This record gives sequence, C-alpha cells and structure tokens, in this order.
Amino acid sequence: MILSIVNQKGGTGKTTTTINLASALSQLGKKVLVVDMDSQGNLGYCVGLDEGNTISDVLEGKIEIIDTIQSREGIDIVPSDMRLVDIELSLIEEKERHAFLKNALNEISSKYDFTLIDCPPSLSILAVNALYASDRVIIPMMLEVLSLQGLDQITQTIQKINESYNKVIEIEGILPVMVDKRRKLTEEVKDYIGENYDITIFNSMIRNNVKASEAPSFGQSVISYAPNSNSAKDYMAFANELLSRN
Repeated sequence: MILSIVNQKGGTGKTTTTINLASALSQLGKKVLVVDMDSQGNLGYCVGLDEGNTISDVLEGKIEIIDTIQSREGIDIVPSDMRLVDIELSLIEEKERHAFLKNALNEISSKYDFTLIDCPPSLSILAVNALYASDRVIIPMMLEVLSLQGLDQITQTIQKINESYNKVIEIEGILPVMVDKRRKLTEEVKDYIGENYDITIFNSMIRNNVKASEAPSFGQSVISYAPNSNSAKDYMAFANELLSRN
C-alpha cells in the first residue's frame, strides 16, 4: 500500500508522522519504504542520512529509484534535496508531469508492505505526483479551527485529482497531532469534523511531547530515541490501529 502523508498547511507534523509511523510499522515486522518529496529534506536530517543520490536524481532521469535508498532503523528511505524546487518548474512542460513518481515507484513498491510519502506543504506538481502515486492518504492535523480550512483544501485537491486522472485516492483518515486533551477546543473540533465530513478520525492521537522534538537532533525516530515516551507509545498505537484496519 502506498500512503501519502499530506496537509497543505505547514507545521502539522507531516515529517514527524512519516518517520515515526514508518519506524513503528518496522517494529511490528512490516517492510517499509519512505519517500521524501519535500525540497527542504527534513526527513533525511531527522534520521541522520548521509549525502548521496536523492529523489531529484530520479525525477531528472539520471538514476533508478533503487539507487537512492539508504536504510535506517530497518526502514528504506529515499531522501530529497533543494533541487526539487527547480525540478518542479521543469515538470510544468512535461505531458505526463503527474506520473513521474508513480512510474519510478512501479519498479520497487511491490517489495514493501507500506510505502509512505512525505508530501510538500503546498498544492504543487510534486504534491500531485505524490497523491497520484498513492492508494490512500493520511492527514496529520492539529485540532484547531484554522486547520479546518486546510482540510477543505486537501479534500478538494484529492477530488480534482480523482476526476482529472480517473484515479481513486481514498482518505484513510485524520490523525490528530500535537494534542492537548485538556483543551475543550480539541473535542469541539473533533466533533465538528465528525458531524460535517465523511472522513474517519483515527482513535489514536499523538500527544504533545518534548521527546519527539529532541529525537531528530540525535538522528533517530522517537520510537528508537525514547521508546517509553508518550510520543513513541502514541505512534505505536497508531501503527497498530492502521494495521487492524488493513
């Protein structure tokens, strides 16, 4: 299964969710590939990747995607770099510009139980590539009023891609992140989504926890860095919930 971790609003924990979900799934015995489609390349930093080939080289047609893979914590990772910004501009003139990533993944995705794509925080050709390559999407989301606008944008984007490319991308669900259960607003926004959107909200919630912020400094997921922390426990619970639903 290919899953995009997507939210067009920045600062919603997409990269944190991607790497920690991947680590949790790996701990549960699944073979996982992670693809970074964000030009900032934060995912590689989070797990201490070495410099080398990236998804930029693949989209430029220089190498095969298998030649970019680095492994950390039992996860195979395709890193990115700042060249994605220029590559995105070059893709504008390509006829099949939406399918570059999907075509690249066709070689290797069948070798994995899960392929997770860390999407850029914008509606761009790179994001369209990620979504077009995906079977389903997970939306990490802070349960705040302003987040609802971003949710509308995501659902509209997915609908447009499905209509334009005869695709069926499903929303696997919303993952509440940076949750403070003491706040009344958290439950109010959750209830509002439940009443107004036909989208599943995962039972698992990722609580605020300093260990998740510290882990990238050590080049590790929070699963490895602080396995007994609230964040690690929450991501393990989320991975189990995802598996139970699939």
